[in-house]
Amino acid sequence: MAAPLIALSGIERVFHLGDSEVHALRRLDLQIDAGEYVAVMGPSGSGKSTLLNLLGLLDRPNAGSYRLEGRDVTTLSAEEQARVRSERIGFVFQSFHLVPRLTAAENVALPMTLAGIAPAERAARVAQAMQDYGLADRANHRPDELSGGQRQRVAIARATIMRPAVILADEPTGNLDRATGDEVVRLLEGLNAQGVTLIVVTHDAALGGRARRRLMMEDGALKHDSAT
Repeated sequence: MAAPLIALSGIERVFHLGDSEVHALRRLDLQIDAGEYVAVMGPSGSGKSTLLNLLGLLDRPNAGSYRLEGRDVTTLSAEEQARVRSERIGFVFQSFHLVPRLTAAENVALPMTLAGIAPAERAARVAQAMQDYGLADRANHRPDELSGGQRQRVAIARATIMRPAVILADEPTGNLDRATGDEVVRLLEGLNAQGVTLIVVTHDAALGGRARRRLMMEDGALKHDSAT
């Protein structure tokens, strides 16, 4: 039996605010297999975003281990974590996080530029991505010249250009109208259908209900897992 793509064991994350301690995650155990479509849900302050930041190697736990593709990534140096993040994890955020002065094509190319991929291959992969996401005619436009839906499509193209094992989407439809949001969800679900693991953090019950597995967070703990 294959090892899970993601395995969290005894994860604790504590923040210090003044004299008080906030337990953002408490003794969290979680396994997610390759190819799953998971929604992480729960009220504000339940630990959803903290979990996403840990999964994305944007934060480190105070205790516990995180294995990604069988490798304990909590023990890696910051440089090693950055490499894993760039090659194996794609991020899609509510507020797009595009670089304002770069064109759509340059934003999509950015992860490959940082990874040192040769210019010819970069250009070919960006051109294909712009075609795939219906952005070919917007390639030379900067983010402020794009609609919300186009910006999110650029963000998804950038998140997937390195062919990651997992996409982490934080409220991916939060800044979009319903029709545009539905289009973005279909794009993400299409990637999942191709085998990419998709983990979505959302307050939106309709979006959460589309996932094949739902995790309900409360006070830093996993209160319900629809897979169990």
